Amino acid sequence: MAVRRGKGLEMANRLLEENKKRGPFYNAEKERSENIIGKRIQEVRKEKGVSLEGLSYVLRQYGIDMKQTGIGRWESGTVIPNAYQLMALSHIFNIEDPKTFFMDGPAASDALNEEGLRKVREYKEDLIASGKYRPAPAAGSNVLKFREMPMSLLPVSAGPGAFLDENNFELKRFPEDEIPDGAEFAIRVSGDSMEPVYSDGQIIWVQLCKQLRPGEVGIFEYDGNGYVKMYDEQYPEENFLDEYTTSDGQVLPQPVLVSYNEAYAPRPVNPNTSFCIVGRVLNVRRSRV
Repeated sequence: MAVRRGKGLEMANRLLEENKKRGPFYNAEKERSENIIGKRIQEVRKEKGVSLEGLSYVLRQYGIDMKQTGIGRWESGTVIPNAYQLMALSHIFNIEDPKTFFMDGPAASDALNEEGLRKVREYKEDLIASGKYRPAPAAGSNVLKFREMPMSLLPVSAGPGAFLDENNFELKRFPEDEIPDGAEFAIRVSGDSMEPVYSDGQIIWVQLCKQLRPGEVGIFEYDGNGYVKMYDEQYPEENFLDEYTTSDGQVLPQPVLVSYNEAYAPRPVNPNTSFCIVGRVLNVRRSRV
């Protein structure tokens, strides 16, 4: 038994030395005393223009029930988020290297501006879609399968609704396990109005439909342009009440297009302007709280 313990300590010391050679040595006590994780969360939240209330809402969609006060405790360093909470935050804010991001020192993303980061994301997704650069499967593992799917050549914000023209689609190969059930085509997001969930340049999957429930994310044609927004409904604005009232006196709800980025105000649909629901976004399922 003593021999085993000695061998185990030898391997542990070797592992420690290898880690020291890879770069600056991680000091958990120092990082905690300086509240590095909390500061990083606050920085990225404010950079994306998301309120504490907004982040609390988005976290619930990822299975994390965290109130505004709880997020405030993360940011102040009173409480440290656990591994699952950090993983959810990394997905929400599109943090590709959480280990670097949540450590002291410059994050990997600091070397590029927003335009540069967008190009990196687009290039990465194009490489994945090509299927040429996937790692070789381990011996005995299942062979990765690809499927050709239509992808719009125009981003979802491009007008005037031209992204639905069949001439503006091309077939691209995607890993089969990355295509959600029911997806009918892919399209690239343009703009930051749906951050932090959907980033500029991100590819999203769409299922054609004509109706959505409040809280679902969809693709819309409105006033000749294409949008990706969360669908909601409200009692009609007073100046449009007649347009939303049927002949038998029933008042229909007025659709509202909502952005996740709070820098963009909700947009009630003008009934005198062309509007239609194109499809449902399948990447992340959402429900209204």
